[in-house]
Amino acid sequence: MGREARKRSSTGIYHIMLRGIDKRDIFLDDEDKIRFMEKLMKAKETGKFELYGYCLMDNHVHLLIKENEDIGASIKRITVGYVWWHNNKYGRTGHLFQNRYKSEPVETESYLLTVLRYIHQNPVKAKIVLQAKDYSWSSYKQYLLSYQQQNGCIDDHLIKAYFKTIADFCQYMNDQNNDECLDYI
Repeated sequence: MGREARKRSSTGIYHIMLRGIDKRDIFLDDEDKIRFMEKLMKAKETGKFELYGYCLMDNHVHLLIKENEDIGASIKRITVGYVWWHNNKYGRTGHLFQNRYKSEPVETESYLLTVLRYIHQNPVKAKIVLQAKDYSWSSYKQYLLSYQQQNGCIDDHLIKAYFKTIADFCQYMNDQNNDECLDYI
């Protein structure tokens, strides 16, 4: 039986999730996360997609992306390059990511904001940090820099259209919630 076709987004925006095979860690140290971010930024430049959010956890990654070309080609650029580097560094072979990436279309403004909050609160809900601002491997700090007129690696214009001030952004992103978004079962 063939696999189910991906649902296409009318907005071009997707919540993407990559997870390590057998739930294994895909990042064993900060150098791994740095290298993944390099692959992500190179794919962003080549594929011309917009990056609204990300969070790198030890065994999975969340991305919030607006595609320009086929998003699958961009994800392939990221994962193939990273897996090659990772396997070479750790002297291993074979797959690193479980199956193909998961994705869900983001069709509404409210869900866009919900997904971004869900991504930013991932390390808080996993009890890695107490507050999203304390986690170094998500786009949360990139937004804080953006509100301070500093350049980062995210495309901030869309989200900043909803939150005019850093206080508004922080309040929404840190609100207690029961957000449920794309997840592996």
